Amino acid sequence: MILAGDVGGTKVILALYDFVDGNLKSAREKQYPAKEYTGLEEIVREFLGAETVSAACFGVPGPVRDGRLRLTNLPWTLDSRELAKSLKIEHVFLINDLQANGYGIAELKADQIYTLSEGDARQLGNRALISAGTGLGECFMIWDGRDYVPYPSEGGHADFAPRNEDEIDLLRFLKQKYNGRISSERVVSGQGLTNVYEFLREVRGLEEPVWLAERITEEDPNAVIAELALKAKSEICEKALDMFVSAYGAEAGNLTLKILAVGGLYVGGGIAPRILEKLKDGTFMKAFTDKGRLSQLLINTPVRVILENRTALLGAAAYAESRAALISGISLRAGSVKFSPRT
Repeated sequence: MILAGDVGGTKVILALYDFVDGNLKSAREKQYPAKEYTGLEEIVREFLGAETVSAACFGVPGPVRDGRLRLTNLPWTLDSRELAKSLKIEHVFLINDLQANGYGIAELKADQIYTLSEGDARQLGNRALISAGTGLGECFMIWDGRDYVPYPSEGGHADFAPRNEDEIDLLRFLKQKYNGRISSERVVSGQGLTNVYEFLREVRGLEEPVWLAERITEEDPNAVIAELALKAKSEICEKALDMFVSAYGAEAGNLTLKILAVGGLYVGGGIAPRILEKLKDGTFMKAFTDKGRLSQLLINTPVRVILENRTALLGAAAYAESRAALISGISLRAGSVKFSPRT
């Protein structure tokens, strides 16, 4: 049995996986409120109980160095060696959460992915993954001639690059709000959507009715903005989502150019599936392909949206099995495949 984890600043999702005919099969899964626990070890102990696992991998937000990471949104320091010793799990691995998503893509089925743009599917080359959720994650999937190897990145924290007057004024607004430099994550993320909404209300003067102000205050503002925009119930919400999706497409195009991801761009994270209808209307693709002399390269790049919210867990499980197999020489995945005798 393999233990996989998706560790975030607010929640930790753990799952047990086995292999059937070479495919990952979920045995059990549970979500935990991270801030109610002293550390990851406590959560894992509660989840496993008396059950034993052969290997574990946790996708974590931020850069992992020599198997170690200090989380920014939780007072936790994670060390793969200490976790392995304390939990008595022979193989424990920590990888960046977007890297886990990258490994998970290979485990997805056709109905778990929506193709936003076919591009030229014959192209072989690097792929990229961009993922807006609580923050903005970016990952490179480098083509080595045989496989796609995911590499982590903190590209979401690179400088936000405005492209028009609205975005220039948005940058000025955010520089005042945050008293300093502005990263792409301040615009393309859950908080980013709210930031754009506030800019339109406070700088552009778009009307916010009393009933809408109440909902924004009492509920999750991102969910409210997206809901009303998709239902065409509020001008300010529609404009906010439009600016957000355009900025998302532009940053996705930037990432694609930087690593020549001609093999395809994947859009992951929790936001994309919820606003899929908006992603389909051309706003995202127009910004994605608007790259001047290199626009044709972007037009030829396939763009796909990940619909499966367990992609990081699948990737963590696949990584744990693969790395443990390299170390031990025993593959749970290969051992689950039934071979028919030759006739």
